Amino acid sequence: MSDGAIYYACRDGHYVLKFVGDVRLTLCSTIERHLEAVLEREDVSDTLVDLTETDNIDSTSLGLIAKLAIKAREKGMPLPTLVSTNGDITRILYSMGFDRVFVLLEELPTSRCDLKQVPFVQESEDEVRERILDAHKVLIDLNESNRNAFKDLVATLESCR
Repeated sequence: MSDGAIYYACRDGHYVLKFVGDVRLTLCSTIERHLEAVLEREDVSDTLVDLTETDNIDSTSLGLIAKLAIKAREKGMPLPTLVSTNGDITRILYSMGFDRVFVLLEELPTSRCDLKQVPFVQESEDEVRERILDAHKVLIDLNESNRNAFKDLVATLESCR
């Protein structure tokens, strides 16, 4: 299992975000800051999230990816595409309701872009805790199963404020 990394590319309004390796909450600040910057851009017309080289991904990272879809919809963009070739990850995506906010594909489209690594962002423990809390609130809003799975975690994180 490799440490997680995040890569991105944007060409002609098409934004690609690629997660590689073990994507955990240590990357949550990196993910969120990058996504916020991307969603502020006027030249982004659609998005694709590539999980084909993702070994593991935690619920915080999934919550931030879900947030991308929700914010893109608020901007009037089409549903983002999410590609997962890992059966275990794909099952998690469906069980968490990602098919409601993404077009889910189980193979990668054949077009390729040059990707750049998203620079790592280091934040304080309190800032990371807030990002984790926010990501899980997004997951809770996707479906009842997520609400049941993460309500205790959210309550615990809120009590630490």
